[in-house]
Amino acid sequence: MTRWILVAEDEPLLGEMLVDNLQLESYHAELVRTGPDALLRMEKGGIDLLLLDVMLPGCDGFTVLHRLRKRGDTTPVLILSARSADRDRIKGLELEADDYLTKPFNLRELLLRVDALLRRTRAPSPGTDTLSFGGNRIDFRTMRAKTFAGEEVELTTTEARLLKLLAAHAGTVVSRKIVVEHLFGSTAPLTVRTLDNIVLRLRKLFERAPSEPTHLQTLRGLGFRFDE
Repeated sequence: MTRWILVAEDEPLLGEMLVDNLQLESYHAELVRTGPDALLRMEKGGIDLLLLDVMLPGCDGFTVLHRLRKRGDTTPVLILSARSADRDRIKGLELEADDYLTKPFNLRELLLRVDALLRRTRAPSPGTDTLSFGGNRIDFRTMRAKTFAGEEVELTTTEARLLKLLAAHAGTVVSRKIVVEHLFGSTAPLTVRTLDNIVLRLRKLFERAPSEPTHLQTLRGLGFRFDE
């Protein structure tokens, strides 16, 4: 199945180069040059991955990403930016970007990241749409959960992906490096505090004693482990 990629880039030569090279890799690729145009095209649906420049006219890439996630759009987003400061990368990750690549970048590296993101977000295997443990039930299709206390909550994309990753390796330790790369991309710092905040929120929702978790465990210096 051919995957559809939207390139939101206001530099004409770079945008056209990206589209041409993506098409050479057998993807369908479209180009928009403003933030509002990116939001409008995403609203129409059918896009499997968004390559999003930060410095877009109309509204910048961070605003585009914030509005997409706010309306429940979970399409993978790879941010392209000339901003290389840690605070900019962390801001993108906190807004739930899937990866962040600074300009200028190596074209081959970009294509490899595109491939990795699309492989990571292919349709889930049968039997992985729901997760039940400790009186909690998560439906990954709707991104909603019912807790052991009977509370119905809505999960963010990152929260659901973390639960799914750890549950897929239940009973074994998943290193922090693997978790960070899976959720935030290979350039994210291992110390990104967003991850710890996500784990804390999930414990408050799904653990009967959040300060002494039995399901979502942190093994200091090693990583995380999910136990049903």
